[in-house]
Amino acid sequence: MTKELRPLFEPKGVIVTGVSSHPGKFGFVALHNILSCGYEGEVFAIGREESIVLEQDVLTSLDSVPQDAADLMVLCTPVEVNEEMIRRASEKGVKAVFCAAGGYSETGEEGLQAEQRLVSLTEELDLVLAGPNGQGLVSPHVGLCAQIVAPYAPKGRIAVVSQSGNFVSSFLNYANQTGIGISRSVSAGNAAATEIIDFLEWFAVDPKTDVALCYLEGLDDGRDFFERVRAITKEMPVVLVKGGTTIGGQRAAASHTGSLASDSKIFEGMARQAGITHTQNIESAFEVAATFATQPLPSGPRVLVLTTAGGWGVVTADAISQSSDLVLAPLPNDLKESIDELVPPRWSKNNPIDLAGGETRDTIPELLSIASNHPEIDSIIQLGLGIQGNTANLVRSGNFYPDHGLERIVDFHERQEKRYAEASVEASLTSGKPVLVASELAVTQPKNPMVLNIRESKRLCYPSADRAVSSLNHMVRYLNWRNGI
Repeated sequence: MTKELRPLFEPKGVIVTGVSSHPGKFGFVALHNILSCGYEGEVFAIGREESIVLEQDVLTSLDSVPQDAADLMVLCTPVEVNEEMIRRASEKGVKAVFCAAGGYSETGEEGLQAEQRLVSLTEELDLVLAGPNGQGLVSPHVGLCAQIVAPYAPKGRIAVVSQSGNFVSSFLNYANQTGIGISRSVSAGNAAATEIIDFLEWFAVDPKTDVALCYLEGLDDGRDFFERVRAITKEMPVVLVKGGTTIGGQRAAASHTGSLASDSKIFEGMARQAGITHTQNIESAFEVAATFATQPLPSGPRVLVLTTAGGWGVVTADAISQSSDLVLAPLPNDLKESIDELVPPRWSKNNPIDLAGGETRDTIPELLSIASNHPEIDSIIQLGLGIQGNTANLVRSGNFYPDHGLERIVDFHERQEKRYAEASVEASLTSGKPVLVASELAVTQPKNPMVLNIRESKRLCYPSADRAVSSLNHMVRYLNWRNGI
Protein backbone atom coordinates (compact mmCIF):
# COMPACT_ATOMS: atom_id res chain seq x y z
CA MET A 1 0.00 0.00 0.00
CA THR A 2 1.44 3.39 -1.02
CA LYS A 3 2.23 5.71 1.88
CA GLU A 4 0.37 9.02 1.76
CA LEU A 5 3.14 11.61 1.55
CA ARG A 6 1.10 14.66 0.60
CA PRO A 7 1.50 16.23 4.08
CA LEU A 8 5.25 16.21 3.47
CA PHE A 9 5.14 17.81 0.04
CA GLU A 10 1.97 19.91 0.16
CA PRO A 11 1.45 20.90 3.80
CA LYS A 12 -1.11 23.53 4.71
CA GLY A 13 1.31 24.84 7.34
CA VAL A 14 4.86 24.19 8.59
CA ILE A 15 6.45 24.21 12.04
CA VAL A 16 10.22 24.68 12.29
CA THR A 17 11.95 23.79 15.56
CA GLY A 18 15.34 24.90 16.81
CA VAL A 19 14.95 28.46 15.52
CA SER A 20 17.38 31.06 16.80
CA SER A 21 18.87 34.30 15.51
CA HIS A 22 22.15 32.59 14.60
CA PRO A 23 22.22 32.48 10.76
CA GLY A 24 24.42 29.39 10.74
CA LYS A 25 22.02 27.17 12.69
CA PHE A 26 19.79 24.64 10.97
CA GLY A 27 16.60 26.14 12.41
CA PHE A 28 17.41 29.62 11.10
CA VAL A 29 18.35 28.34 7.64
CA ALA A 30 15.26 26.12 7.33
CA LEU A 31 13.01 28.99 8.40
CA HIS A 32 14.74 31.39 6.00
CA ASN A 33 14.34 29.03 3.04
CA ILE A 34 10.67 28.34 3.75
CA LEU A 35 9.92 32.07 4.04
CA SER A 36 11.98 33.03 0.98
CA CYS A 37 10.81 30.77 -1.83
CA GLY A 38 7.11 31.52 -2.20
CA TYR A 39 5.40 29.17 0.24
CA GLU A 40 1.98 30.62 1.07
CA GLY A 41 0.96 28.43 4.00
CA GLU A 42 1.34 29.42 7.64
CA VAL A 43 4.81 29.07 9.17
CA PHE A 44 5.50 28.68 12.89
CA ALA A 45 8.96 29.09 14.42
CA ILE A 46 9.78 27.32 17.69
CA GLY A 47 12.85 28.29 19.75
CA ARG A 48 14.18 28.45 23.29
CA GLU A 49 13.46 32.16 23.75
CA GLU A 50 10.71 34.46 22.59
CA SER A 51 12.10 36.74 19.89
CA ILE A 52 11.62 37.85 16.33
CA VAL A 53 13.70 36.08 13.68
CA LEU A 54 13.35 36.96 9.99
CA GLU A 55 10.31 39.08 10.89
CA GLN A 56 8.71 35.96 12.36
CA ASP A 57 7.56 35.60 15.97
CA VAL A 58 9.48 32.79 17.66
CA LEU A 59 7.33 30.73 20.03
CA THR A 60 8.78 28.87 22.98
CA SER A 61 6.22 26.08 22.96
CA LEU A 62 4.14 24.09 20.53
CA ASP A 63 1.20 24.93 22.80
CA SER A 64 1.09 28.34 21.08
CA VAL A 65 0.53 26.81 17.63
CA PRO A 66 -3.16 26.83 16.65
CA GLN A 67 -4.83 23.43 16.42
CA ASP A 68 -4.63 21.82 12.94
CA ALA A 69 -2.77 24.82 11.47
CA ALA A 70 0.25 22.81 10.30
CA ASP A 71 0.66 19.43 8.61
CA LEU A 72 4.47 19.34 8.62
CA MET A 73 7.13 19.79 11.29
CA VAL A 74 10.80 20.25 10.36
CA LEU A 75 12.92 19.07 13.29
CA CYS A 76 16.16 21.02 13.71
CA THR A 77 16.51 20.27 17.42
CA PRO A 78 18.86 17.78 19.18
CA VAL A 79 18.11 14.08 19.56
CA GLU A 80 17.23 14.33 23.24
CA VAL A 81 14.25 16.67 22.75
CA ASN A 82 12.84 15.41 19.46
CA GLU A 83 10.57 12.68 20.80
CA GLU A 84 8.71 15.10 23.05
CA MET A 85 8.49 17.58 20.17
CA ILE A 86 6.90 14.94 17.98
CA ARG A 87 4.39 13.91 20.61
CA ARG A 88 3.28 17.50 21.17
CA ALA A 89 3.14 18.19 17.43
CA SER A 90 0.90 15.19 16.89
CA GLU A 91 -1.51 16.57 19.46
CA LYS A 92 -1.59 19.79 17.42
CA GLY A 93 -2.59 17.95 14.24
CA VAL A 94 0.79 17.56 12.55
CA LYS A 95 0.77 14.62 10.12
CA ALA A 96 4.35 14.51 8.86
CA VAL A 97 7.81 15.09 10.34
CA PHE A 98 11.05 15.78 8.55
CA CYS A 99 13.98 15.20 10.89
CA ALA A 100 17.03 17.17 9.76
CA ALA A 101 18.91 16.41 12.96
CA GLY A 102 21.79 13.93 12.90
CA GLY A 103 23.08 11.83 15.79
CA TYR A 104 21.07 8.72 14.98
CA SER A 105 22.01 5.35 13.46
CA GLU A 106 24.89 6.84 11.47
CA THR A 107 26.72 7.44 14.79
CA GLY A 108 26.62 3.97 16.34
CA GLU A 109 24.60 1.85 18.75
CA GLU A 110 23.29 4.64 20.96
CA GLY A 111 22.16 6.60 17.93
CA LEU A 112 20.55 3.48 16.48
CA GLN A 113 18.48 3.02 19.63
CA ALA A 114 17.36 6.66 19.48
CA GLU A 115 16.37 6.17 15.85
CA GLN A 116 14.36 3.06 16.68
CA ARG A 117 12.49 5.01 19.37
CA LEU A 118 11.79 7.75 16.85
CA VAL A 119 10.34 5.25 14.39
CA SER A 120 8.24 3.50 17.04
CA LEU A 121 6.84 6.81 18.24
CA THR A 122 5.84 8.04 14.79
CA GLU A 123 4.25 4.67 14.02
CA GLU A 124 2.31 4.84 17.28
CA LEU A 125 1.10 8.35 16.41
CA ASP A 126 0.44 7.48 12.74
CA LEU A 127 2.83 10.14 11.46
CA VAL A 128 4.95 10.12 8.32
CA LEU A 129 8.65 10.35 9.30
CA ALA A 130 11.31 11.38 6.78
CA GLY A 131 14.97 11.22 7.81
CA PRO A 132 16.57 11.51 10.31
CA ASN A 133 19.93 12.95 9.28
CA GLY A 134 18.39 14.45 6.15
CA GLN A 135 18.86 17.72 4.36
CA GLY A 136 15.20 18.51 3.79
CA LEU A 137 12.60 18.56 1.06
CA VAL A 138 11.53 20.81 -1.79
CA SER A 139 8.17 21.07 -3.53
CA PRO A 140 8.31 23.88 -6.11
CA HIS A 141 4.69 23.48 -7.21
CA VAL A 142 3.65 24.89 -3.80
CA GLY A 143 6.71 27.11 -3.31
CA LEU A 144 8.09 24.96 -0.48
CA CYS A 145 11.82 24.88 0.28
CA ALA A 146 11.97 23.11 3.65
CA GLN A 147 15.66 22.29 3.68
CA ILE A 148 18.78 23.38 5.51
CA VAL A 149 20.83 24.17 2.38
CA ALA A 150 20.53 25.74 -1.05
CA PRO A 151 19.55 25.55 -3.86
CA TYR A 152 15.90 25.89 -4.78
CA ALA A 153 14.80 24.65 -8.22
CA PRO A 154 12.18 25.68 -10.80
CA LYS A 155 8.93 23.78 -11.22
CA GLY A 156 9.07 20.71 -13.44
CA ARG A 157 8.23 17.02 -13.74
CA ILE A 158 11.27 15.28 -12.18
CA ALA A 159 10.97 13.91 -8.61
CA VAL A 160 14.23 13.43 -6.71
CA VAL A 161 14.94 11.16 -3.76
CA SER A 162 18.42 10.52 -2.43
CA GLN A 163 20.23 8.91 0.48
CA SER A 164 22.74 11.74 0.13
CA GLY A 165 21.69 15.33 0.65
CA ASN A 166 24.72 16.47 -1.35
CA PHE A 167 23.36 14.82 -4.46
CA VAL A 168 19.95 16.37 -3.96
CA SER A 169 21.81 19.68 -4.18
CA SER A 170 23.61 18.48 -7.31
CA PHE A 171 20.37 17.54 -9.04
CA LEU A 172 18.76 20.86 -8.09
CA ASN A 173 21.83 22.72 -9.35
CA TYR A 174 21.47 20.97 -12.70
CA ALA A 175 17.78 21.89 -12.71
CA ASN A 176 18.71 25.54 -12.28
CA GLN A 177 21.43 25.37 -14.92
CA THR A 178 19.27 23.72 -17.56
CA GLY A 179 15.83 25.07 -16.67
CA ILE A 180 14.47 21.49 -16.53
CA GLY A 181 12.54 21.65 -13.29
CA ILE A 182 11.68 19.52 -10.30
CA SER A 183 8.30 18.38 -9.02
CA ARG A 184 9.51 17.19 -5.60
CA SER A 185 12.85 16.45 -3.98
CA VAL A 186 13.76 14.89 -0.67
CA SER A 187 16.92 13.93 1.13
CA ALA A 188 15.90 10.64 2.74
CA GLY A 189 18.84 10.62 5.16
CA ASN A 190 18.86 7.39 7.15
CA ALA A 191 15.42 6.50 5.73
CA ALA A 192 14.48 5.02 9.08
CA ALA A 193 10.72 4.88 8.52
CA THR A 194 10.07 6.20 5.01
CA GLU A 195 12.41 4.41 2.67
CA ILE A 196 13.54 5.25 -0.84
CA ILE A 197 10.99 2.82 -2.28
CA ASP A 198 8.16 4.52 -0.34
CA PHE A 199 9.00 7.83 -1.97
CA LEU A 200 9.25 6.22 -5.40
CA GLU A 201 5.82 4.61 -5.01
CA TRP A 202 4.26 7.94 -4.09
CA PHE A 203 5.99 9.72 -6.97
CA ALA A 204 4.46 7.15 -9.34
CA VAL A 205 0.95 8.29 -8.39
CA ASP A 206 1.81 11.98 -7.98
CA PRO A 207 0.14 13.95 -10.81
CA LYS A 208 3.00 16.48 -10.76
CA THR A 209 5.66 13.85 -11.55
CA ASP A 210 6.61 12.06 -14.78
CA VAL A 211 9.99 10.52 -13.86
CA ALA A 212 11.86 9.70 -10.64
CA LEU A 213 15.57 10.39 -10.13
CA CYS A 214 17.27 8.51 -7.32
CA TYR A 215 20.65 8.21 -5.62
CA LEU A 216 21.00 5.05 -3.55
CA GLU A 217 23.82 3.72 -1.36
CA GLY A 218 22.37 0.65 0.28
CA LEU A 219 19.28 -1.45 0.89
CA ASP A 220 18.09 -3.23 4.00
CA ASP A 221 15.78 -5.47 1.98
CA GLY A 222 16.83 -5.81 -1.64
CA ARG A 223 14.11 -8.31 -2.50
CA ASP A 224 11.35 -6.01 -1.27
CA PHE A 225 12.84 -3.08 -3.20
CA PHE A 226 13.11 -5.16 -6.36
CA GLU A 227 9.51 -6.39 -6.25
CA ARG A 228 8.07 -2.97 -5.54
CA VAL A 229 10.18 -0.95 -7.98
CA ARG A 230 9.33 -3.34 -10.81
CA ALA A 231 5.68 -2.37 -10.43
CA ILE A 232 6.66 1.31 -10.47
CA THR A 233 8.73 1.17 -13.66
CA LYS A 234 5.83 -0.30 -15.57
CA GLU A 235 4.14 3.08 -15.05
CA MET A 236 6.99 5.58 -14.68
CA PRO A 237 10.72 5.65 -15.51
CA VAL A 238 13.07 5.45 -12.52
CA VAL A 239 16.59 6.78 -13.17
CA LEU A 240 19.05 5.61 -10.54
CA VAL A 241 22.68 6.16 -9.54
CA LYS A 242 24.15 3.59 -7.15
CA GLY A 243 26.91 4.55 -4.72
CA GLY A 244 29.05 2.04 -2.86
CA THR A 245 29.92 -0.20 -5.80
CA THR A 246 33.52 -0.68 -4.63
CA ILE A 247 34.99 -1.72 -1.28
CA GLY A 248 36.04 1.86 -0.59
CA GLY A 249 32.63 3.20 -1.56
CA GLN A 250 30.87 0.63 0.62
CA ARG A 251 32.89 1.70 3.65
CA ALA A 252 32.09 5.33 2.92
CA ALA A 253 28.38 4.54 2.60
CA ALA A 254 28.36 2.79 5.97
CA SER A 255 29.84 5.83 7.71
CA HIS A 256 27.70 8.30 5.71
CA THR A 257 24.14 7.05 6.22
CA GLY A 258 24.63 3.81 8.09
CA SER A 259 23.63 1.92 4.92
CA LEU A 260 24.94 -1.48 3.96
CA ALA A 261 25.78 -1.25 0.27
CA SER A 262 24.92 -4.25 -1.89
CA ASP A 263 27.18 -6.13 -4.28
CA SER A 264 27.42 -4.18 -7.55
CA LYS A 265 26.90 -7.17 -9.85
CA ILE A 266 23.83 -8.32 -7.96
CA PHE A 267 22.41 -4.82 -8.00
CA GLU A 268 23.11 -4.35 -11.72
CA GLY A 269 21.27 -7.57 -12.52
CA MET A 270 18.36 -6.58 -10.34
CA ALA A 271 18.15 -3.13 -11.92
CA ARG A 272 18.07 -4.61 -15.43
CA GLN A 273 15.29 -7.06 -14.54
CA ALA A 274 13.26 -4.39 -12.74
CA GLY A 275 13.34 -1.90 -15.61
CA ILE A 276 15.42 0.61 -13.66
CA THR A 277 17.38 3.07 -15.80
CA HIS A 278 20.79 2.69 -14.16
CA THR A 279 23.38 5.37 -14.92
CA GLN A 280 26.99 5.61 -13.78
CA ASN A 281 27.17 9.21 -12.59
CA ILE A 282 25.08 12.12 -11.36
CA GLU A 283 25.46 14.25 -14.48
CA SER A 284 24.20 11.59 -16.87
CA ALA A 285 21.43 10.63 -14.44
CA PHE A 286 20.03 14.16 -14.53
CA GLU A 287 20.26 14.36 -18.32
CA VAL A 288 18.48 11.03 -18.75
CA ALA A 289 15.75 12.05 -16.30
CA ALA A 290 15.41 15.40 -18.09
CA THR A 291 15.01 13.53 -21.38
CA PHE A 292 12.24 11.35 -19.97
CA ALA A 293 10.57 14.45 -18.49
CA THR A 294 10.65 16.58 -21.65
CA GLN A 295 10.70 14.29 -24.68
CA PRO A 296 8.07 11.81 -25.88
CA LEU A 297 9.01 8.15 -25.59
CA PRO A 298 10.19 6.89 -28.99
CA SER A 299 8.32 4.07 -30.67
CA GLY A 300 11.49 2.31 -31.84
CA PRO A 301 15.29 2.46 -32.23
CA ARG A 302 15.67 4.17 -35.63
CA VAL A 303 17.54 7.48 -35.32
CA LEU A 304 18.00 10.15 -37.96
CA VAL A 305 20.92 12.57 -37.57
CA LEU A 306 20.52 16.02 -39.09
CA THR A 307 23.62 18.22 -39.19
CA THR A 308 24.84 21.40 -40.85
CA ALA A 309 28.44 20.10 -41.01
CA GLY A 310 29.98 16.68 -41.61
CA GLY A 311 32.25 15.99 -38.63
CA TRP A 312 29.51 16.23 -36.05
CA GLY A 313 27.41 13.76 -38.01
CA VAL A 314 30.26 11.27 -38.33
CA VAL A 315 30.97 11.02 -34.60
CA THR A 316 27.24 10.86 -33.84
CA ALA A 317 26.83 8.01 -36.31
CA ASP A 318 29.69 6.24 -34.53
CA ALA A 319 28.04 6.74 -31.15
CA ILE A 320 24.70 5.39 -32.40
CA SER A 321 26.38 2.38 -34.03
CA GLN A 322 28.23 1.62 -30.78
CA SER A 323 25.13 1.96 -28.60
CA SER A 324 23.27 -1.07 -27.31
CA ASP A 325 19.73 -0.18 -28.34
CA LEU A 326 19.80 2.38 -31.18
CA VAL A 327 20.22 1.98 -34.93
CA LEU A 328 21.18 4.55 -37.55
CA ALA A 329 18.04 4.58 -39.68
CA PRO A 330 18.48 3.77 -43.40
CA LEU A 331 17.45 6.90 -45.28
CA PRO A 332 14.07 6.21 -46.96
CA ASN A 333 13.96 6.99 -50.70
CA ASP A 334 10.96 9.31 -50.45
CA LEU A 335 12.68 11.31 -47.70
CA LYS A 336 15.81 11.49 -49.86
CA GLU A 337 13.74 12.86 -52.74
CA SER A 338 12.19 15.48 -50.47
CA ILE A 339 15.60 16.64 -49.33
CA ASP A 340 16.81 16.86 -52.92
CA GLU A 341 14.12 19.45 -53.52
CA LEU A 342 15.24 21.57 -50.56
CA VAL A 343 19.05 21.75 -50.80
CA PRO A 344 21.82 21.79 -53.45
CA PRO A 345 23.13 18.41 -54.75
CA ARG A 346 26.21 18.44 -52.50
CA TRP A 347 24.33 17.17 -49.43
CA SER A 348 25.37 13.74 -48.07
CA LYS A 349 22.56 11.64 -49.66
CA ASN A 350 22.62 9.48 -46.54
CA ASN A 351 22.00 9.36 -42.80
CA PRO A 352 23.50 11.44 -41.22
CA ILE A 353 21.92 14.12 -43.36
CA ASP A 354 24.82 16.54 -43.82
CA LEU A 355 23.51 19.70 -45.42
CA ALA A 356 27.10 20.77 -46.23
CA GLY A 357 26.23 24.43 -45.76
CA GLY A 358 23.57 24.35 -48.47
CA GLU A 359 20.62 25.30 -46.32
CA THR A 360 18.58 28.47 -46.69
CA ARG A 361 16.64 30.25 -43.97
CA ASP A 362 13.74 27.78 -44.33
CA THR A 363 15.57 24.50 -44.88
CA ILE A 364 16.07 23.30 -41.29
CA PRO A 365 12.47 23.89 -40.10
CA GLU A 366 11.12 22.21 -43.24
CA LEU A 367 13.47 19.22 -42.92
CA LEU A 368 12.66 18.76 -39.25
CA SER A 369 8.97 18.71 -40.05
CA ILE A 370 9.28 16.26 -42.97
CA ALA A 371 11.71 13.90 -41.25
CA SER A 372 9.98 13.79 -37.87
CA ASN A 373 6.69 12.81 -39.50
CA HIS A 374 8.20 10.03 -41.61
CA PRO A 375 6.96 6.59 -40.44
CA GLU A 376 10.43 5.01 -40.76
CA ILE A 377 12.07 7.51 -38.39
CA ASP A 378 11.63 7.08 -34.61
CA SER A 379 13.74 9.96 -33.34
CA ILE A 380 16.03 12.77 -34.50
CA ILE A 381 19.30 14.19 -33.20
CA GLN A 382 19.86 17.73 -34.49
CA LEU A 383 23.42 19.09 -34.67
CA GLY A 384 24.95 22.37 -35.76
CA LEU A 385 22.39 24.79 -34.42
CA GLY A 386 23.82 27.81 -32.66
CA ILE A 387 26.48 28.61 -35.26
CA GLN A 388 24.68 31.70 -36.47
CA GLY A 389 24.12 32.87 -32.92
CA ASN A 390 27.80 32.36 -32.16
CA THR A 391 28.68 34.44 -35.22
CA ALA A 392 26.31 37.15 -34.05
CA ASN A 393 28.02 37.16 -30.64
CA LEU A 394 31.46 37.69 -32.22
CA VAL A 395 30.15 40.47 -34.43
CA ARG A 396 28.48 42.21 -31.47
CA SER A 397 31.76 42.21 -29.56
CA GLY A 398 33.84 43.46 -32.50
CA ASN A 399 35.03 46.96 -33.25
CA PHE A 400 32.59 47.68 -36.07
CA TYR A 401 29.19 46.84 -34.58
CA PRO A 402 26.52 48.21 -35.11
CA ASP A 403 27.68 50.00 -38.27
CA HIS A 404 28.39 48.64 -41.75
CA GLY A 405 25.10 46.74 -41.83
CA LEU A 406 26.21 44.56 -38.92
CA GLU A 407 23.23 45.30 -36.70
CA ARG A 408 20.92 43.95 -39.39
CA ILE A 409 22.88 40.73 -39.91
CA VAL A 410 23.19 40.12 -36.16
CA ASP A 411 19.44 40.50 -35.80
CA PHE A 412 18.90 38.06 -38.67
CA HIS A 413 21.23 35.42 -37.18
CA GLU A 414 19.62 35.63 -33.76
CA ARG A 415 16.08 35.46 -35.16
CA GLN A 416 17.06 32.39 -37.18
CA GLU A 417 18.43 30.65 -34.10
CA LYS A 418 15.17 31.30 -32.27
CA ARG A 419 13.28 29.93 -35.24
CA TYR A 420 15.44 26.77 -35.41
CA ALA A 421 15.01 26.09 -31.69
CA GLU A 422 11.25 26.55 -31.94
CA ALA A 423 11.16 24.30 -35.02
CA SER A 424 12.89 21.45 -33.18
CA VAL A 425 10.32 21.61 -30.38
CA GLU A 426 7.41 21.98 -32.79
CA ALA A 427 8.56 18.95 -34.81
CA SER A 428 8.66 16.86 -31.65
CA LEU A 429 5.28 18.02 -30.39
CA THR A 430 3.59 17.55 -33.77
CA SER A 431 5.07 14.13 -34.52
CA GLY A 432 5.11 12.78 -30.96
CA LYS A 433 8.75 11.77 -31.44
CA PRO A 434 11.95 12.81 -29.64
CA VAL A 435 13.98 15.57 -31.30
CA LEU A 436 17.19 16.11 -29.35
CA VAL A 437 19.37 19.17 -30.01
CA ALA A 438 23.07 18.85 -29.12
CA SER A 439 25.75 21.53 -29.07
CA GLU A 440 28.77 22.30 -26.92
CA LEU A 441 27.36 25.84 -26.82
CA ALA A 442 25.04 24.59 -24.08
CA VAL A 443 28.00 24.94 -21.71
CA THR A 444 30.50 27.10 -23.61
CA GLN A 445 28.02 29.84 -24.61
CA PRO A 446 24.89 29.35 -22.48
CA LYS A 447 23.56 32.76 -23.57
CA ASN A 448 23.60 31.72 -27.23
CA PRO A 449 20.09 32.51 -28.58
CA MET A 450 19.55 28.91 -29.70
CA VAL A 451 20.48 27.57 -26.25
CA LEU A 452 18.32 30.17 -24.52
CA ASN A 453 15.32 29.37 -26.71
CA ILE A 454 15.67 25.62 -26.19
CA ARG A 455 15.74 26.31 -22.46
CA GLU A 456 12.71 28.60 -22.65
CA SER A 457 10.88 25.79 -24.43
CA LYS A 458 11.56 23.57 -21.35
CA ARG A 459 13.77 21.21 -23.33
CA LEU A 460 17.39 20.22 -22.74
CA CYS A 461 20.20 21.31 -25.05
CA TYR A 462 22.70 18.44 -24.75
CA PRO A 463 26.36 19.49 -24.34
CA SER A 464 27.53 16.87 -26.83
CA ALA A 465 26.15 14.44 -29.38
CA ASP A 466 27.49 11.53 -27.31
CA ARG A 467 25.38 12.61 -24.36
CA ALA A 468 22.29 13.01 -26.51
CA VAL A 469 22.86 9.51 -27.92
CA SER A 470 23.33 8.08 -24.41
CA SER A 471 20.09 9.62 -23.14
CA LEU A 472 18.16 8.45 -26.18
CA ASN A 473 19.61 4.96 -25.81
CA HIS A 474 18.33 4.80 -22.22
CA MET A 475 14.86 5.77 -23.45
CA VAL A 476 14.80 3.01 -26.05
CA ARG A 477 16.15 0.47 -23.56
CA TYR A 478 13.33 1.39 -21.18
CA LEU A 479 10.82 1.13 -24.05
CA ASN A 480 12.11 -2.35 -24.88
CA TRP A 481 11.83 -3.44 -21.26
CA ARG A 482 8.24 -2.22 -21.02
CA ASN A 483 7.44 -4.05 -24.26
CA GLY A 484 9.07 -7.23 -22.99
CA ILE A 485 11.87 -7.15 -25.58
